[in-house]
Parts: sequence; structure tokens; C-alpha cells
Amino acid sequence: MSAMKVDKEIRLSWTGSGLVFDGGAVDGPQIVVDGDFATGPSPMDLVLLATAACMAIDVKVILDKGRVPFDSLDVTAQGERREDPPRHYKAVRLVFNVTGVPPGSRSKVDRAVELSREKYCSVLFSLREDLALEIVTEGG
Repeated sequence: MSAMKVDKEIRLSWTGSGLVFDGGAVDGPQIVVDGDFATGPSPMDLVLLATAACMAIDVKVILDKGRVPFDSLDVTAQGERREDPPRHYKAVRLVFNVTGVPPGSRSKVDRAVELSREKYCSVLFSLREDLALEIVTEGG
């Protein structure tokens, strides 16, 4: 694998309790990730959350640039996982609820969602099969 140019770095650390980890950007805000879903979202919840958030941010930016007013923007993400390991999502549904859009601008909301899906959502494109993944183990 060729040398990777690092654009972003996060750190995840086990808290010493169960499947609970703290993580986030180096020198940035931290969140709790819990494989048992007791004290924070699970990694698979975060996949849905990151996808929904990425696309929602894209949609807001696109609507703002297009000067399309709206009152609220909510996204519900639903996932269907495989029964057997690896239990990845085999289907995801995102439901965008954008209220307060002028009647003549409804198609601009649909276009903003389409642009996010097809061109801009970094999370969605990072989930692709052609992602180059390098894994290094360290420690003693």
C-alpha cells in the first residue's frame, strides 16, 4: 500500500469498563461509544448517525446556497442488518423531513438530497467497497 496522506486523526480508548470507549478527534470533543448500548451509541448506531448527519449537513448547505428557506430538517435513519457475522447493514433507509419549504421549492429539497447521495456525502462514499483499508497493530 502506498504512503497515506493523513487528513484527519481520531483516537479511541477503552474506558476499562465493559465495551465502553471514549473517542473523537485528537484535541477535539469526545463521545462515548458503547458496544452494549448502555452508556452511548453503538458503533453500528454511529454508522447510521454519521450517514444521516453527513447528508443532512449537505442538504442544509445546498439549501442555504440556493436561498431556500425552511423551518426544520430532521432525518430518521433505519437499518437492516445481516443475521450472521459480519452483521453489516444490507439496507439503509433515510427519511428526510424538511418543513417550512415554500411550495415552489420542494423540488430543490429533492435535488439537494440527490446531490448529497450522488456527489457530496463523504460518509456514504467512505462505506464503499473500494475503500483502501490499512490496519497496523502496535503495543506490547
